[in-house]
Amino acid sequence: MSNYVELSKLSKIYPTPKGPAVIVKDFDLKIQEGEFVTLIGHSGCGKSTVLSMLAGLNDITGGGIILAGKELSGAGPDRGVVFQSPSLLPWMTAFENVMLGVDQVFYTASNEERREIVEYYLTVVGLGDSMHKKPAELSQGMRQRVGIARAFALKPKMLLLDEPFGMLDTLTRYELQQVLIELWRKNKITALMVTHDVDEALFLSDRIVCMTDGPEAEVGDILQVSFPRPRERKAVMEHPDYYKLRERLIEFL
Repeated sequence: MSNYVELSKLSKIYPTPKGPAVIVKDFDLKIQEGEFVTLIGHSGCGKSTVLSMLAGLNDITGGGIILAGKELSGAGPDRGVVFQSPSLLPWMTAFENVMLGVDQVFYTASNEERREIVEYYLTVVGLGDSMHKKPAELSQGMRQRVGIARAFALKPKMLLLDEPFGMLDTLTRYELQQVLIELWRKNKITALMVTHDVDEALFLSDRIVCMTDGPEAEVGDILQVSFPRPRERKAVMEHPDYYKLRERLIEFL
């Protein structure tokens, strides 16, 4: 398999009054096409910094990123991003929020085709009956569903998720992990997700990348997660390797 995403010698340095602060240093990671990788580490170790450089929302100090054979510079619709809070425009309905990106990316498609794309993804994430409500009328979990639908609807080359379920209660988080994994399986989009939830990482990932503590954070350990797919939470938790892997991750953290 070829490397679809390559982060090589990625560094981020911020100037401070006391001299340069090196947040991430020589961060190397290769991701295969269609792979689901999670990035874990202590808070403040630079996980989100790596993700936001990949998203093109944070300038790269050193090194480079290649996605599907092209070097990245700046943000673009080839990457769908889901943040912890899904910054929806409050005066627009869920449908209009998703349509905003679809209009820009699929501008050659007919209105009918674009409408179908938006309706399809909102229905798949479970918002078939609520797509014409505004964010204020939706729960936190439902707003996050809109965020997920919006990212997938752009049919990006890569999906970037920054602790998307971090603010949700356990039940909603489990539900949305299931929504995400189903969508990912159907679309086979290469994904990188930042999380500090060990069980979430084990349930979703093909590989888990542990980041060393910052400053100067880099790749520490990489764990292969080979539970069979499609995954059922119960089966994953009963798998003989589950607690072994879980122990290793908790030890690392």
